[in-house]
Order: sequence, then C-alpha cells, then structure tokens
Amino acid sequence: MAFKKYSLVAGLLSASLLLATACSSDSASGDKKSSGGKGEKVVVDLYNSKVEIVDQLKALTDKYTNEHPNITFNLETADSTVLKTKFASNKAPDIFYNGGYQDAQTWKDKLEDLSDQPWVKDAYENALKPMTIDGKIYGQPMNMEGYGFAYNKKLFKKAGITELPKTFSELEEAAKKLKDAGITPFSNGYQESWVLSDHGLNVPFTYQADPDAFIKGLNDGTGKIEGNEHIENYFKLLDLTMKYGNKNPLTTDYNTQVTQFATSKAAMIQQGNWIQPMLDKIDPNLEVGFIPMALSDDPAQADKLMVDVPFYWVVYNKAPEADKKAAKDFLNWMVSSEEGKTALVKEFKYIPAFKTIEGKAEDIGPLGAEIQKYYGEGKANSWQYRKFPTGAGNEFGAILQAYIGGQKSKEEAMKSLDETWAKFKK
Repeated sequence: MAFKKYSLVAGLLSASLLLATACSSDSASGDKKSSGGKGEKVVVDLYNSKVEIVDQLKALTDKYTNEHPNITFNLETADSTVLKTKFASNKAPDIFYNGGYQDAQTWKDKLEDLSDQPWVKDAYENALKPMTIDGKIYGQPMNMEGYGFAYNKKLFKKAGITELPKTFSELEEAAKKLKDAGITPFSNGYQESWVLSDHGLNVPFTYQADPDAFIKGLNDGTGKIEGNEHIENYFKLLDLTMKYGNKNPLTTDYNTQVTQFATSKAAMIQQGNWIQPMLDKIDPNLEVGFIPMALSDDPAQADKLMVDVPFYWVVYNKAPEADKKAAKDFLNWMVSSEEGKTALVKEFKYIPAFKTIEGKAEDIGPLGAEIQKYYGEGKANSWQYRKFPTGAGNEFGAILQAYIGGQKSKEEAMKSLDETWAKFKK
C-alpha cells in the first residue's frame, strides 16, 4: 500500500475512524513527564491514521514497553482533521503520520530530520522519495500498499466467470454475469470521500502519458481536467459501479462497505490489501484476489494495480529531546528487531518497504501476495494523488459525491474539479 495507505487513507482514512486510546495508567491523563535522564519515565504520544491496525499497534507497543519499562505509549487513531486540531491546541504528538510529496511540504517545519537513522539504508529507495526534501529524509515508510477491486473468488466462480476481467469491457461483462446470478457485483462505500477523491481519481491520473507533465499543466493553467479522455473514462467506471452496486452508496461507510464484502453480500470492493486483517476477523476462509480498476480496453494499459507507500511515520521536531529519542528508538526497533519485523508481516499483514524484512504470502495474506505479484511483474502504477494541491481532496470528494447523487452532471463535475484545483494550487 503502499504508497498509502491509505491512507487516507488508505489512509488515510475516513471520518468514521474510531478514536482509540491505549496507554498505561501513568499516561492515561495525557500528562507528559519526559526527562532526558537514563531510565526516567518517557511518555510517547503516537498518532495513527489506520483503524485497521489499532489492536496490532497496541500489541506491538506493549512488546516494546516490556523491553523498555521506562517508556509508555499514548496511542490515538483518527483522521488528519483531528491531527491538525492537536497541533492547534498545543497537544502535538511525538510520532504521527504524513503522506509525502505535498503533505511533506505542508508539514516540513514540524518534521524531524531522520536522515541519520539506521533504517534508512534498508528502505527501498523509491519508498523514500516522497519524504525526501532537499536531500533530507523526513519520514519512515510504514509499508507498501496497493489497491484495485478486491474480488470474491467463490462468487466469481458461482457466476461462471472463468477469465478474470483485465479491461473495462471485460469488467462490465463480469458485472452482468454476477447480477444475472443474483449476486451484487460491487460494494460501494462512497460516503468516504477519499475512496473517490484520492484512490478513485488517482487512477485516471496514472493513465496520463506523463502524469507529472499533466499535473504541471493543471498548475500553470495550460491543462484541464475537463474533457480529458482518462478522466471521462473514470466517470464511466463510476457509472458502472453504481449501476451494478449496493443501494445507498453515499450512506455506506468504510466499515459497512468492507463488512458487506467480507460476508459475501457483494463480489467486488474498491479497497486495498489493508483490509486483510478486517476480512480475517470476519471470515478467515474468505478466498480473495485483485483485479484492476480498468478504464480502457487495452490490457497493457488497464491491467495494473495502484501500488505505493500509503503513509510515513514522522517525528515532531519540537517535542522534548527525550521524547524524540524514544520515538526514534522505537521506530528503528519496529523495523530492525525480530519482534517488530515479525509483527509487521504476520500481525499487521504489511507488505514490507524494507529490503531486510521478508513478506511471505502466508504471512501477509492473499491480498498482499497479489499486490507483490503485480508489483514484481511491473504491473503497478504509483499514487499520483499525493501530488494533488494541499486541501483540495475534500472538495474533490464532495464534487464526485454530488455527481453520484445526481446533483452534478459529468460536465459540471469536471468543471468543478478544475475550479477546485485552481483554487488550491500554489
């Protein structure tokens, strides 16, 4: 998932994220008693974006605390809006998350330089690029993630689908077969704007001949979203998912969407390998795989998944020195110790972003294994939405939700996307 998490995400990830606090009785009050003295108590405030790993992260920090009894953790999980509130109220966490590229530039003055950390040499080089500014590295990649349409193998077989769809026309035909077999083809969670604005809109951006040149054109006013062939094809894909999807997609949140898929009430879902732990809790025997979010009938172009680093762990540069040291030590332990590495692949089901961590298929799950397969075959597109103007995502999501709800036509929606880009670009 990388690269997204997803963040927001993946995630990134949604307004329905749960607030979870996991801490010792000493840290429950939120009072920080950090000290630079060896062995003295340090409370590390860790802010997480991914609801899927709440339990796993708690268990991992507990393991670290057992080895380092002077360290305790105050864990919270919520979206970026709450994170901004924390900083505004002078309650900034010691460790939090960042999406890279534009997000890294936005938060740069709050990020500790991590270039000298031991794990840097072990990370895949491309995984560090989104958090590298002026040659300095400001974030540790959480993992690699990928997304597309996860599909239920048994339901596909029941509908008589013997060849996996790799193009738009083949996807449409598969949806028809599923519906004819009495199966709901798509579980759509369009209450979550990031499903549309980040992960969804990312797909047509990756189809551009030169995504960076396309984005540059939008920034300097020489290019437009309106009328772009690949953007228009994305609207066709949205139409397909709505025609063959669940009722009330605009009131279907993330948890409901995943639950519908996990309980075999729908055959496909636009999500990534980060849902594997949730699927395993509901039905550990669910047979799943991935197919692409195809926008064209050219297999060479369409048969790809979206793969990147979803989020990065970052350290607040104005935290007390003892907190910063404890935060850095924990992050290094997480990706270098046997306990940490094992937990990341077996419990978190993460595709490693480090050369020193092995992600076996039996550990990371079938969705993660499928992502690795696509990535290894060179059939992966990066996450261009990280380069969208800061702050534009929410409005992009609202525009696409208005299209789904019938309040905007395709032409009106594309025009609004251009207007929003122009408003937020720098």
